[in-house]
Amino acid sequence: MPISYEYQGFWGSFWDIIWWFLWAFFFIAYLFALFAVIGDLFRDHKLNGWLKAVWIIFLIFVPFLTLLIYLIARGRGMAERGAAEASQVQKAQEAYIKSVAGGSGASPAEEIAKAKSLLDAGTITQAEYDALKAKALG
Repeated sequence: MPISYEYQGFWGSFWDIIWWFLWAFFFIAYLFALFAVIGDLFRDHKLNGWLKAVWIIFLIFVPFLTLLIYLIARGRGMAERGAAEASQVQKAQEAYIKSVAGGSGASPAEEIAKAKSLLDAGTITQAEYDALKAKALG
């Protein structure tokens, strides 16, 4: 007497759904790690082109094992390069914000002199000048 199993479709069982999401999670996590390693390979200026090519070839033909070996062998350097790049991006962003905001880092005396010239030209009122002077002085 054969036991029959009725196929309920892809979403037929709760555990099938859980299993599918688990595999999808691991696949996406693997892709993130793979792209992080590839990005790190091209970010590393100390590694010559031939060694980068060897790592890429191994990532193509033995991807999971090569990924684990790379993360174990070069993980510390990978973190250091990532931190250095993040620091460089932050400094560039701060410099850009200062240039756009006009915050040239002028001294309070320079700011008061600018405000005085605006007052003399009639661009601002005495009350606005006093406010700018108070702001410049602290």
